[in-house]
Amino acid sequence: MATRIPQDASPETPWPAAPGTYLLALHAAEPVCVAIGRRGQFALSPGLYAYIGSAQGPGGLSARLARHLRADKRRHWHIDALTAALPIIVVGTAVATERLECAWVRHLLAEGAQAPIPGFGSSDCRAGCPAHLLRLPEEARQLRLKNLRLPGQPTLVEVACLEQEVGG
Repeated sequence: MATRIPQDASPETPWPAAPGTYLLALHAAEPVCVAIGRRGQFALSPGLYAYIGSAQGPGGLSARLARHLRADKRRHWHIDALTAALPIIVVGTAVATERLECAWVRHLLAEGAQAPIPGFGSSDCRAGCPAHLLRLPEEARQLRLKNLRLPGQPTLVEVACLEQEVGG
């Protein structure tokens, strides 16, 4: 069974305080209903989900990912409702001043991912992404996200040793 990556394990995060793009992989072991602010309730089927975002502000990846991993946060973004309901099992990052999230979304859509909640996490997207939350195809469980080569970066996604096994 997947468990939440504990933020309290270390006072320091393994990510740089530099701008970048990140991927949060979340696992739904069973169907779950999530309330997304004024958008309403959404049912998500069991499976592996990827949320792609950017961290261009103060503190960069370190600050943004530390916030996403905290349990005691005020809900501000769409992803906050989801991280309250589902465990984060993988964090992938790329340090870059260029915003790569839309390229990553397009790549994952081309690989068979689907947008389960239209517009989720993409209210500021100008590239026409259907959402920045994607349900990954079943075979993604075998892909091991750390081996995923994404556009806009010359090397594999850095997973910072936070990958956990997804149970059965």
